[in-house]
Amino acid sequence: MLRSLFAGISGLRVNQVMLDVTGNNIANANTIGFKASTTVFQDTLSQMLTGASAGSNGLGGRNPIQVGLGVQVAATSTNFGQGSAQMTGRSTDLMLQGDGMFVLAKGNQEVYTRAGAFTFDETGMLVASDGGRVQGYTSFDANGQHTGTAGDIVLAKTVAAQPGPGNADLTAYTIGADGKVVGTYSDGTQRDIAQIEIADFDNPMGLAKVGDTSFAATASSGQASYGVSGEGRRGSLMGGALEMSNVDLAAEFTNLILAQRGFQASSRVITTSDQVLEDLVNIKR
Repeated sequence: MLRSLFAGISGLRVNQVMLDVTGNNIANANTIGFKASTTVFQDTLSQMLTGASAGSNGLGGRNPIQVGLGVQVAATSTNFGQGSAQMTGRSTDLMLQGDGMFVLAKGNQEVYTRAGAFTFDETGMLVASDGGRVQGYTSFDANGQHTGTAGDIVLAKTVAAQPGPGNADLTAYTIGADGKVVGTYSDGTQRDIAQIEIADFDNPMGLAKVGDTSFAATASSGQASYGVSGEGRRGSLMGGALEMSNVDLAAEFTNLILAQRGFQASSRVITTSDQVLEDLVNIKR
């Protein structure tokens, strides 16, 4: 059977994958915190017709003669470039300016996201739009530095009044650029309730997309490095804003054309190969 027939089939497959990836990018052009992907192709093994040889007996060397056997998808690379800011004015909407990611707990699974559309639920717990529990540090030393391990962030609605007996009720809260959730109480005091945890990865492109605009760590991404806003490459927090998708529609529509033409060209190779086979079969007639 003709090699070109199978090369054309492989071209159909990879260009279909490119169409799928591009279509998903365009569909998520308005998804908060979405990161676009690109398709990377590579050729498959080539059939060796004649090997390379060195020069001898007064003759020069000869290069190898090889015929390629098609194309395959090498990777779908995620673009973690910064998306633009959409100002919302909601105090629980948070945007990261840097390479960090918010940490969410979903059951026993820990996932990471750039979508900072958070809110406090009926129990006072800070959660994402899909119910994931935002993780943060809830204990601090005398200098206000976080200590211990991260956990769920819950607003303390009532605390012991200072000074004097009785309790003080929560009257307001703020989330600063350092990620600290600070509560204001009826006794006139302000207290650090929690500090939002930020994760960072050596190879973020190795993260696996798990839906709900979230990612999971893999062997390729390495383990998460935890910290808070302002540390290392994690960046800083901006309150009252959300990070928009980083999809470039102009580039995506160009990719649509490239994938479409690549698909058409590969189908043309199959048609031509079929005509050659038909002519070969007709030799017997």
